[in-house]
Amino acid sequence: MIEDDTLILGPTKRALEQAGYTATTATDGAAGLVAALNQKPDLVILDILLPEMDGWEVCKTLRQHSTVPILMLTALGEEIDRILGLELGADDYLTKPFSTRELMARIKALLRRVEMDTQPDTKGKQITIKGVVLNLDARMVQKDNQILDLRYKEFELLSLLMLNAGQVVTRAEIFDAVWGTDWLGDMRTLDVHIRWLREKLEDDPGNPYYIQTVRSVGYRFAPG
Repeated sequence: MIEDDTLILGPTKRALEQAGYTATTATDGAAGLVAALNQKPDLVILDILLPEMDGWEVCKTLRQHSTVPILMLTALGEEIDRILGLELGADDYLTKPFSTRELMARIKALLRRVEMDTQPDTKGKQITIKGVVLNLDARMVQKDNQILDLRYKEFELLSLLMLNAGQVVTRAEIFDAVWGTDWLGDMRTLDVHIRWLREKLEDDPGNPYYIQTVRSVGYRFAPG
């Protein structure tokens, strides 16, 4: 947990330990980043307004080296701040003041998703659609024989859409399949991941061919 307000840090650390977690703390961004990279925790709780290095920079740098779940903790309530956190790679956010019960629920949901995501894949299937090859066993995607560097959730999202190519997959169905029915985070995280995928997959992300938006419903992958 990286938080400079000791009135929040102390009680939250005690609550985490009482719930059975081992909690390491830091009171500035630079020290917190070093601790997160060295100790490789299961989850990072990250404040935004920090000395030495703010939470945005910590999140961005940490995400370049790790896929650890990041729960952003902030007093900022503006929509743009929440969206920026998601775009930098945060998995969820919680606005201060918050209850210990809500914090624990979000932590459990994020850790549960990690546990589900790391279970072995047994589908053993390869899908090829108009130059895009998705290998479920190798968790690899190629377009025109070039390997695409996808985040874990980007791969899960693309897999779901390609497995249902030509059919509309609703937003609710996507969240259930990719983020889980217990997802408590921002619904706009889906739109952020779609944009990331289009930037890597589409020749013209502003006029997408492969990942099509079905307004007010969901998304559809181009039929084979």
